[in-house]
Amino acid sequence: MKIFLGSDHAGFKFKEKIKKVLDKKNISYEDCGTYSENPCDYPDYAFLVGKHVAQTPDSKGILVCGTGAGMCIAANKVEGIRAAEAHDVYTAKMSREHNDSNILCLQARKVKFTETERIVSTWLKTKFSKEVRHLRRVQKISAYEY
Repeated sequence: MKIFLGSDHAGFKFKEKIKKVLDKKNISYEDCGTYSENPCDYPDYAFLVGKHVAQTPDSKGILVCGTGAGMCIAANKVEGIRAAEAHDVYTAKMSREHNDSNILCLQARKVKFTETERIVSTWLKTKFSKEVRHLRRVQKISAYEY
């Protein structure tokens, strides 16, 4: 599995910490930017990560901004992306298990990094259930894109 990472200026420090978590887990990643806390536009990074995930089999993405909302909205504009905003472990788990999310969107302003680390770890280890009802729903989402 390969992870594509992206953040805006507000999420930069969290993204850097997430890279350390991935290093500890021996998970391959590519940092798609931003590379500093200089002000930037989050859609640029959400679109870039979304395109990489959509075009790279067995990959996922993690995006971080101040609230997680902007990145999530922008990433979901990319065909093939099912980005989910998660502020707790339960939402992260359900977004993978029930919705087969392929991008995790995180906030850097209100959630402590210790919780973010648990959210990331849960999201990465949770598999899509492939139960008929969940598969049917994800297929409906994919069909609507075309």
